[in-house]
Parts: sequence; C-alpha cells; structure tokens
Amino acid sequence: QVSLVESGGGLVQAGGSLRLSCATSGRSLSPYVMGWFRQAPGNERVFVAAISRPGMTNYADSVKGRFTISRDNAKNTWNLQMNNLKPDDTAVYYCTTSDIWYADYRSMNFNNWGQGTQVTVSS
Repeated sequence: QVSLVESGGGLVQAGGSLRLSCATSGRSLSPYVMGWFRQAPGNERVFVAAISRPGMTNYADSVKGRFTISRDNAKNTWNLQMNNLKPDDTAVYYCTTSDIWYADYRSMNFNNWGQGTQVTVSS
C-alpha cells in the first residue's frame, strides 16, 4: 500500500519561508506526478503546485514566483519551498500523486493523499 507522509509545516511570520517535504513508500517507481494542495479553514481544498517525473511544473497563480516545487525521483520525495509567505497562505498542506499529467491540473487524477501538515503565517 502506498503511503504519503508530509513534514516541514509550522508557524512563520509574514515574509518568511518554509520548506515542506513529502515522502512516499510502497512503490519502486516514483509517481508520475507529485503535487501539493492546501485547505484553509472553511474553504475547499485547492491546488498549489505539481511536478511531473520529467520535470514539468504547474503552479496556482496565487503562489507563482514565491513557491517552488521540486522532486527527487530516486528517493521518491518531493518538496515545496515557500518564500515570501503571506497570512493567506495559512492552511493545511497535503501532498498527493497522480498517474497522468495534463497542462490543466484539473484533469490529473490525484487519488492518493497524505494526512496534511499545518502551515500558519502570522501577520
């Protein structure tokens, strides 16, 4: 059974940085797409970023230029470097995987999720 485990959340002041990591176990081949979503209190879960095995990336407009997604295929891990954090970035962040890549993330089949890690940005 494939499991995803996030780490790296925490409390940071506005303008600060955090780095989230996700590790997957239970499969020998790294997932084709590794991604991040987030869910703020009272809101639905929304897309943040995704990266394909060859290295194509997709970002939500709200994080472009501030967040960077990366992956290590050999280790089956991926990271989300978050810079210039804003209070609106406060949310539970979930890592996820998909077997297919589309230019539109809404067409990807994100079907495996981690438990989430809390990110809180104070003003």
